[in-house]
Amino acid sequence: MEEEDPMSPIMAIIPVTPTDNNGLPTSEEQPNKHRRKKSIVWEHFTIETVGAGCMRACCKQCKKSFAYITGSKLAGTSHLKRHIALGICPVSRQKNESSPYTPGSKISPPKKRFRASPGFSGIPLDQGRCNHEIAKMIIQHDYPLYVVEHPAFIDFVRTLQPHYNMVNFNTIQGECVDVYLSEKQSLLNLISGIPGRVNLTLDLGTSNLDIGYAFLTGHFIDGDWNLQQRILNVVTLPFYDSDYAFNEAVVSCLSDWQLESKLFTLTLDQSFSNETVIGNLRGLLSVKNPFVLHGQLLKGNCYARVLSRLAQDALSATGDIVRRIRESVKYVKTSEAHDEKFTELRQQLQVPSTKDLIIDDQTKWDTTYQMLVAACELKEVFACLDTSDPVYKINPSIDDWQKADILCTYLKLLYDAANILTGPTYPPAHVFYHEVYKIQLELTHAVMNHDPFVSNLTKPLKEKFDQYWKDCFLVLAIAVVMDPRFKMKLLEFSFPKVFGEDAGMWIKSVDDGIHELLEGYLTP
Repeated sequence: MEEEDPMSPIMAIIPVTPTDNNGLPTSEEQPNKHRRKKSIVWEHFTIETVGAGCMRACCKQCKKSFAYITGSKLAGTSHLKRHIALGICPVSRQKNESSPYTPGSKISPPKKRFRASPGFSGIPLDQGRCNHEIAKMIIQHDYPLYVVEHPAFIDFVRTLQPHYNMVNFNTIQGECVDVYLSEKQSLLNLISGIPGRVNLTLDLGTSNLDIGYAFLTGHFIDGDWNLQQRILNVVTLPFYDSDYAFNEAVVSCLSDWQLESKLFTLTLDQSFSNETVIGNLRGLLSVKNPFVLHGQLLKGNCYARVLSRLAQDALSATGDIVRRIRESVKYVKTSEAHDEKFTELRQQLQVPSTKDLIIDDQTKWDTTYQMLVAACELKEVFACLDTSDPVYKINPSIDDWQKADILCTYLKLLYDAANILTGPTYPPAHVFYHEVYKIQLELTHAVMNHDPFVSNLTKPLKEKFDQYWKDCFLVLAIAVVMDPRFKMKLLEFSFPKVFGEDAGMWIKSVDDGIHELLEGYLTP
């Protein structure tokens, strides 16, 4: 039953029988002739009798009837108000859409009453927790510390909680330091409890003032066998181009995080390191951490950057061909008329390709590769466009398309390898060996190709990849040997194809390295 409207007369005791007087009962039937219906709903409803002691309210506009009085029960008028005020009545709704209601009119929607959440006003203010949350906000979103002194921010916070005492710059700075120290201790406890060791990567960044910053990132497996990646140290390097610039950064990281006996590998970016820098770090690690095979597991090349560098070198070697194809793609994609003409020709030729032309981002080699693949599959359409469009004069030659196909063949090797790195799940270590070995083998065969374009294109790529292979083969080989599916048999199969007659010497170096690592782990 609907709640009775407080403005409606109480009629639940004595049933009322309607008359012909527009639905209003006679004086004899009314309990009190002075009590008239005052609710605004009766301007829109009439009362109809449907049976003995049963009356219903009928909408004057849509003629729909509603419960009103059944025996001694009175349904009230709240549901009748909603029918008109909330636009449930279709006739009333159409009128309101054509003539919007005027605020204050009798059929204006009732105002909503907002109620505070129960008990909210009773929650005490925790000044310390609020300070902590503001510090976390500043850290997570890289806001300036002075945000706590900005008038607009202060007004906003006071609106939320008038009793909160806004902190100043010095206070929030100390709070941020406390958050950092707390998080650092938590991470230190995590690292000290892992069963294995930590791998470090060292990257260099420079500011607008030409000041260098060394970023040391730790990679490790936690106790639940989840891969963790955390930035451990950011060290200022005033003279980042010196031969000993990174020694202090590495030493401070090992000391801060107690990694003197837990470091496994250290990887640098060769773009800012040289043999002297690597030699100095290798000598340092041989003293500070003899468990890293006396510095043999210090790597001067990052796999991802090696792939990117090889791809960029290949694109640079074929720069004129890539430029002509890029201009052809731009000719089509930068004009709606040209694009429609190209699509029409494509449909007429029934080219089976499903790829769409894209304009590459020249700072990202993978987009250039995707542009070349799509354009090569549609080269017949470009040739037809050359004959049907007198304005199009930059069509690449047949030789250009052939060389672009060859270029895409070797870029695909790098592209597939890079996709493994950027996949949804981080690949296990032994997967890298298979990819590196495949690239190494394909480049070895390509250098001996009778086609001068293929050999000239891949020779400088192989020379750089050989350097990476010799630098990292021990780490990759140890990872694949630890896989019980392969052990040493995979090395015995693959090394002869890479190192030829010297394969036995390289296999022995891996075997010696594994035994030396085992002795290091057995040492108390």
